[in-house]
Amino acid sequence: MYENRQYISELARIIGISRPLLYIHLRKLEEAGLVKASMEISSDGKATKYYELTHFDMRLTPQMLHEISKEINLEDEKSQ
Repeated sequence: MYENRQYISELARIIGISRPLLYIHLRKLEEAGLVKASMEISSDGKATKYYELTHFDMRLTPQMLHEISKEINLEDEKSQ
């Protein structure tokens, strides 16, 4: 997705998940500033929303990874 932008149907097909589920994930990524969306109107008048990755730099410390792993373990325990 860094190389070019994609629309929902194309991304869903590539990733292998439903469009509604992908939309939920993309909306969260957009809120976090990791992807950006733009709406365009094609020559036939159809509106298409395109998504592309934003450039970001995320540095993880050992402490952050430890905290994340604790959260994942708690979620696993709840689901059992």
